[in-house]
Amino acid sequence: MAEIIKILIVEDQVILRESMENFLNSQKDMRVAGVTGSAGKAPELCKELLPDLVLMDVLTEDECSGFAATVQIRQELPDIKIVMITALPEITFIAAAKKAGAHSFVYKNMDSEYLLFAIRSTMKGQGVYPGPPANRPFKVTFTDTEIAVIRLICQGKTHTEITGILAMSDSSIRRIITDILNKTGFDSIMKFAVYAVANGFIVPNI
Repeated sequence: MAEIIKILIVEDQVILRESMENFLNSQKDMRVAGVTGSAGKAPELCKELLPDLVLMDVLTEDECSGFAATVQIRQELPDIKIVMITALPEITFIAAAKKAGAHSFVYKNMDSEYLLFAIRSTMKGQGVYPGPPANRPFKVTFTDTEIAVIRLICQGKTHTEITGILAMSDSSIRRIITDILNKTGFDSIMKFAVYAVANGFIVPNI
């Protein structure tokens, strides 16, 4: 008989969480050891339940960061595997998941069989990371500085505040904004900011 994979689900959408729990419990080689709607509670639950694997949402209730929880779990309980999940095609999430130490990354719009594949592959030591989502609107790559500027604009920061936060000159910020507009085809950085947040390509407070 195959060894049972004990799973902790970290997901703040109740219907989705319950659906995932029922689906995973229906598998002969999986058992949901616990669930929570807050990434902030995940590290302590891991110590209590000792799951083999955590399905970790990127952003949960009370704006708790799945990335921060992943870093803590990987430091304190390095044997636990972590599969990060999200519905948002945020342009930095894949890189951030890798940096946090997540073993795999899955978009929620993938079918259930793919989720099972990711879980089983991860438990075998084979990380699963997709390319950028197909509905990503720009076939371009932003620099870390450009992303920082975009995120601050999406947070509603003024031009003066951005120069202070990033410790850059006014002319440098203006040049970066021009580069962003040239890459995206927008004629206004505010129009781009509204579009990016509305479509989930930038999550301002992550």
